[in-house]
Amino acid sequence: MIDKLVNLKDKIQYSADGILSSVLWKDNICQYTLFCLAKGTDISEHTSSRNAIVQVLEGEGILTLNGEEIRLEPGVFVFMAANAPHGLKAESNLAFLLTLSTPES
Repeated sequence: MIDKLVNLKDKIQYSADGILSSVLWKDNICQYTLFCLAKGTDISEHTSSRNAIVQVLEGEGILTLNGEEIRLEPGVFVFMAANAPHGLKAESNLAFLLTLSTPES
């Protein structure tokens, strides 16, 4: 039985103002959010108290994670441990699925 079915390609849209995000599903352990960043958009360095996974769907960008630059392009999968400093720059329109999960205690 399917509780939720989402076609990610149908959800991708970009705003001239920069970032569109849409929480697709969440519970007490995980949250799945679609991010769509317009070309040239920056997300300044920050941390999260949760583990995170970035799965790139379309576009290109640079993720800076713990001071290391990682090239983002379709198919790239990046795991970020909780509290790891990271930031992002979209070099073209960039869409990715962000999964946040509670770290093990």
